[in-house]
Amino acid sequence: MQTLWMFVFVHLSVLLPVRGNSMTISKNVLGTPLGKCCDSPKTGFYRNGFCHTGPQDVGTHVACATVTKEFLEFTRSKGNDLMTPRSEWNFPGLKPGDKWCLCALRWLEAKKFGVAPKLDLESTHEKMLEFATLEQLKE
Repeated sequence: MQTLWMFVFVHLSVLLPVRGNSMTISKNVLGTPLGKCCDSPKTGFYRNGFCHTGPQDVGTHVACATVTKEFLEFTRSKGNDLMTPRSEWNFPGLKPGDKWCLCALRWLEAKKFGVAPKLDLESTHEKMLEFATLEQLKE
């Protein structure tokens, strides 16, 4: 029974990040509950399909985007190849049209160079608003 409770706690802690002594549901940039970004391929820092973030997520993987060929080539040119499968990380590799939780700063950098993929605002974590305005995210 103790193992079951530990399993439930660990999974709830991923879905409902702890803030102080209370658990809250993550919100998106629109102020509503965070929607799922993608299950195939399974995305998110915690690989639960959501763009949740936490102290361990130093890359701030909060921007749910539909990746394009231009973006994938851009990020590869910056040293982050998202196209090549990496079995050691259980990563299938991405192709244009896949949805993925991107790092906030990489999305902003891509925006500066005109290759930022379109965001799914309902599935983009509210933490993204620390990096860009809602108007910038909608563009």
